[in-house]
Amino acid sequence: MGTIPEVNLNTLSGPKAMPLIGMGTAVYPFAGSETMQAAILSAIKLGYRHFDTAALYQSERPLGEAVAKAISIGLLKSRDELFITSKLWCSDAHGDRVKGALQTTLRNLQMDYVDLYLIHWPVSTKPGKYNLPFPKDEIEEFDMRSVWEAMEECNCLGLAKSIGVSNFSCKKLEHLLYFAKIPPAANQVEVNPLWQQKKLREFCVQKGIQVCAYSPLGAKGTLWGTDQVMGSKMLQDIAQAKGKSLAQICLRWVFEQGDCVLVKSFNEERMKQNLDILNWELSADEREKIDQIPQRKGFPGLEFVSSDGPYKNLEELWDGEI
Repeated sequence: MGTIPEVNLNTLSGPKAMPLIGMGTAVYPFAGSETMQAAILSAIKLGYRHFDTAALYQSERPLGEAVAKAISIGLLKSRDELFITSKLWCSDAHGDRVKGALQTTLRNLQMDYVDLYLIHWPVSTKPGKYNLPFPKDEIEEFDMRSVWEAMEECNCLGLAKSIGVSNFSCKKLEHLLYFAKIPPAANQVEVNPLWQQKKLREFCVQKGIQVCAYSPLGAKGTLWGTDQVMGSKMLQDIAQAKGKSLAQICLRWVFEQGDCVLVKSFNEERMKQNLDILNWELSADEREKIDQIPQRKGFPGLEFVSSDGPYKNLEELWDGEI
């Protein structure tokens, strides 16, 4: 399957290498489990070195336990061999709560630092709850400046080796870059052949912000998922002609753009297949066909829109990029 390529993130302390294929840990309903812990251990055995978690997912603890076990049985020499991403949930997206939220994350992970810490959404909710969806009356004004300043503090303290965002539009990134002393290293967003994010990707490349792609297969069967990616006739035809699975076509397409691709499966055979995208490539004709697929976002984020909240409609949430 080959060694997973890495990309250097722009960070305060110099380049930070991030594997371009990572394993996601979000399952819905959100819950950590022994099954998840076992799957993470299997992934480490297979060669995965990048794991994506979040306070919302309730997967930080099983991830930390799996890593500790991997070290104890000799699969890893130390935690430093891994790249760990976690995220600040909306209920902690307040300037005075960021550092404490990350410290809780680190306790759950049994680690001294995360490699990348992201603002999960450009949204704040009333403190204390970790849920999605949440009551609309819990949505509050998002103070991007104070939250990012607290993220920068976490970076300077070494609690997070790099910091970034998730689900940010070009306009929100531009606003952040205007006042940020430490620019975001990454923007984790939905990317797949049915939601290609061309404008956002071009902006991020220009600004040196690494795109990390979640839902590269559409995340079918989840709160934020769609079956339209895995049900695409165009992708099915390309996969059949190529002798690959439809999932591998999607993952390779994301990978060839230079994005970090986050895959999620607890099935060991599928975990192997998700890594088997390195030693072949799509043809120009295949890429052109994918380029012509009609675009539709799988997770528009209606949960974050409220007539009484900061975002009255999807246009305001995504700044016209949907």
